[in-house]
Amino acid sequence: MATLNAHIAFNGNCEEAFDFYSRVFGSQVNMVMRNKDIPAEVPSPAGEAESDKILHISLPIGDNCMLMGCDMPAAFGEATRCNSFNISISTDSEAQTEKFYNGLLEGGKVNMPLDKTFWGAYFGMVVDKYGVQWMISYDYGQ
Repeated sequence: MATLNAHIAFNGNCEEAFDFYSRVFGSQVNMVMRNKDIPAEVPSPAGEAESDKILHISLPIGDNCMLMGCDMPAAFGEATRCNSFNISISTDSEAQTEKFYNGLLEGGKVNMPLDKTFWGAYFGMVVDKYGVQWMISYDYGQ
């Protein structure tokens, strides 16, 4: 079976964002590579001033999901967010839903308040302080 994971590009604050996500989700980053880790013989779009920026970072969320990210190299332009994309997380309980929702809300804003829905879920939407849109849901029928 295929696995779908999310990857988010940031404008120089990827490490800060993943420290935040690590606290929210209660997991530890399991891989960090910086631009300076790229072997000298491998072409890189990152300039010398970007040597300490994140090339790749990954954070496990649950048993089967990985949140990944990087700092966008200046040569690729600025990373932007669009309003047609959300990262959706299915939780194991109402309590976990509240923990994730409230954690992601710190410094962010509510798109949809956390509440019981007509489709049988405890669901809410938030935009975190980095502009990333999240949907957090606990399905009562699971």
